[in-house]
Amino acid sequence: MGKERRSFSAEFKRDAVARIAASGQGLSQTARSLGIHPSLLQSWRQKLAAESAASAAKPAESLEEENRRLRRENAGLREDREILKKAAAFFAKESR
Repeated sequence: MGKERRSFSAEFKRDAVARIAASGQGLSQTARSLGIHPSLLQSWRQKLAAESAASAAKPAESLEEENRRLRRENAGLREDREILKKAAAFFAKESR
């Protein structure tokens, strides 16, 4: 019978990739110390880099969305202010 396929948690993968930089060792040496194949560790590193790049792009989109929302809200508040100014002027005239 063949080798059983091992599975690793997301936390283990993140820690393994972080260990490459933290230990100062190369990828191959880090993989050897963890008992995994270097190509597996390399693929984890590439996947995590792609995920972090994608998550870095998300806030920019959400900032643009928030900016649009705030502009709409600001326009509504300006309109409300103008209405209140006119109402105050109207009531000031009537009270005289």
